[in-house]
This record gives sequence, C-alpha cells and structure tokens, in this order.
Amino acid sequence: MIECLILGDSIAKGLGQIRPECVSYAQNGINSRDYNNIYTKHIKPANTVIISLGSNDYKNLNTEVELVALRSFVESYDVIWIVPANKPEKADIVKRIARAHDDTFILIPEVGPDRVHPTSRGYKQLKQLTK
Repeated sequence: MIECLILGDSIAKGLGQIRPECVSYAQNGINSRDYNNIYTKHIKPANTVIISLGSNDYKNLNTEVELVALRSFVESYDVIWIVPANKPEKADIVKRIARAHDDTFILIPEVGPDRVHPTSRGYKQLKQLTK
C-alpha cells in the first residue's frame, strides 16, 4: 500500500512538489471529468489520499458526479479534500462529498492574488495540514 497519494489539479501538483514522499498524479488546469478519464486507472490503495479538484470545472460540468466517481476509486484510511477557493458552488460540492464519506476537508489557508492557488506560506500550511 502506498503511504501517501496526491490526486488533482495544479494545487495538488504544487503540494506534491513540497511533499516528495507522496506519489502524485496531478496536472495543471485539469477539470474533474478529464482527470477521471486520464488518471483513475493509476489510483492505488494508500494510507492517505489528498484530492484537489473542482477549481477548473466549468459551469456545465457536473462536478458532483465526477468527484463521486473519483471517490469510488479511492481506497484509503484517510482521505483529505482541498476545497476550491475560487468557486463557492464547487466548494459546497467538495464539502458535501467529504462529509458523505467521513473524509476530511480543508480550506486553503492563505490564497494568493489569483484567488485560486495558495501562497508559498499557504502551501507550507497545507503540507502540515495534510500530514
């Protein structure tokens, strides 16, 4: 079993860079549907799985369906969702899915000027919050 697995978008990619002990399947700018189509075949059981998706989902994409589908591939003792900072409706979906599975969700502690990605200090805080 993998110790730590990071799944998702550019936020996940950034977290993977400061958590090199984790296996990371992340891609800049990816939405939830494309993520599922490309990466679900790579998901392996892990003690901790960290997911960051939803920030790049456009209005007509059914984020809830996509994230529930992704969650069905995840086998883990501890699942942590990073809540999108820039889209309240997507944030609500992530929180709802996390609650439904007794997973943890965390807000990005310090968001940068783009209102999407963590600042350098925010990434360091995410590192600590996801350990």
